[in-house]
Amino acid sequence: MNGLTVAVPRGALFGDTLDLLDRLGFDTREARDNDRKLLFEDCGIVTMRPSDVPTYVEAGAADIGITGKDVLMEQSEREVYELVDLGYGGCTMVLATVAGEDRAAEALRRLGVVRIATKYPRIAANYFIDTGRQAEIVEVKGSVELAPLTGLAEGIVDLTATGTTLRENGLVVREEIAHCTARLIANPVAHKLKAAALDGLLELLNEV
Repeated sequence: MNGLTVAVPRGALFGDTLDLLDRLGFDTREARDNDRKLLFEDCGIVTMRPSDVPTYVEAGAADIGITGKDVLMEQSEREVYELVDLGYGGCTMVLATVAGEDRAAEALRRLGVVRIATKYPRIAANYFIDTGRQAEIVEVKGSVELAPLTGLAEGIVDLTATGTTLRENGLVVREEIAHCTARLIANPVAHKLKAAALDGLLELLNEV
């Protein structure tokens, strides 16, 4: 694609992203056939964790990248251009607590502050600030659903697609924070120096 290098997220967005790149003229066969290799120079694809995509694009190691809106919200300090909502990989960022009495609401009434466990500390903190409530944010790396079950926190802020994992752990959604889909982002310098290639890519996106 005219010398463009694209950062592709491994994981849930991987298959749909490769399908899109096929339609845009990238040759994704090698990336599909090799689970361990990360860099595919011949076709301009580099694969990585979704959370690393903005880092590589900001640094210019990739001209463009695809990642979830949740990643961009959490890494809002990254200097990248968000170009297009690609529409797939839809998930919702939610506030959830144990079913029954809303422990988070009760903590706010009694103590004026609620403890929230999350993998998205910036999103969670900003949400509670924006809604005029005080929260102590506890960042966790693993299964965030465990936090309210063990008393670590009264609630969680997490991303959910179907809600199945929440239900299986006895949690219910109390508030929806944001709907998140895959987004196309660009390096600011590449956006200027490779404007023609990017414009062509965006035109193709409008057609596929």
